[in-house]
Amino acid sequence: MADSGGKVKLNELAVEAGVSLSTVSKVLNGRSDVSAQTRAKIEELLGKHGYQRRPGLPNRDSLIELVFPELETAWAMEIIRGVENVARANDLSVVLTESGDRHSPSPAWITGVLRRRPAGVVLLFADLAAEAKAALKSRAIPFVIIDPAGDPAPDVPAVGSANWSGGLVATRHLIELGHTRIAAITGRDDMMCSFARVDGYRSAMNSAGLEIDERFVRFGNFRVDGGRRIALELLTLPDRPTAIFAGSDLQALGVIEAARTLGLRVPLDVSIVGYDDLQLAQWSSPALTTVHQPLTEMAEEAARLVIRMSEGALETIPRMDLATRLVIRDSTAAPAAD
Repeated sequence: MADSGGKVKLNELAVEAGVSLSTVSKVLNGRSDVSAQTRAKIEELLGKHGYQRRPGLPNRDSLIELVFPELETAWAMEIIRGVENVARANDLSVVLTESGDRHSPSPAWITGVLRRRPAGVVLLFADLAAEAKAALKSRAIPFVIIDPAGDPAPDVPAVGSANWSGGLVATRHLIELGHTRIAAITGRDDMMCSFARVDGYRSAMNSAGLEIDERFVRFGNFRVDGGRRIALELLTLPDRPTAIFAGSDLQALGVIEAARTLGLRVPLDVSIVGYDDLQLAQWSSPALTTVHQPLTEMAEEAARLVIRMSEGALETIPRMDLATRLVIRDSTAAPAAD
């Protein structure tokens, strides 16, 4: 019988729940042939008594589950590459799952992952619901969040990057080139990374003694269409910005397309800095100056961490932010003389 840390035995828990031992076993193994009401009752008792399987139990699947809210974005490939690198080196396989929204996976996902019982889970979400955390912990399925939103809960192992520093170095670069009318386009206003990158922009502008035109600070999304739409608005202002810091490379490509639509030359008429340093950034026309966010390295660190956690509990909840850096290419230059 699985160890319960001395707090409760499964047969005792079954008696307390008023169900058979086999029903408790079905819930522990993620079986679907248990009613939602019974499952919830058993899950509640498992959490109440602090029941946990021992890490390293036999018959664990030799795979890492990688969960995305969506697989459409180009940076998803960087994450997949990083997890695959580490999994391959440890004779593990990777299974991809698409579920939920940018905040958390859907409730139905937890049933499936408990049935699959992977060695560990790497998630691309802001957080996990308390019920999902408890269910994973009770089965000793470790999980790590690669944090695109920038604000995971304190009890969640997470790997992120230095978003504020990225916004700072991007804007400083434009200021050093001589730009003063600098705009910032970022992501959704319910994502901490959106605010962190704009805060870095604001810090750079304030440090240089430059006034921030609030019309130039826009929240949108991290997609091409969002960058294009907002850039069309900014670049048709009478006193348009001469430089734009975009919160993602995809946004930056949308800004470049907007400039072309308006007959503006990049970088002669408008300089553009992106964020992420996806592989496509070096092949855009012109090649994109961008902030390198170490997505592949973040994924590798998350995969290593989840493997360590599968081998035994860690003393502290690990959190790390990897450094960002500026990559200068051809989409930025000094502003044209008025």
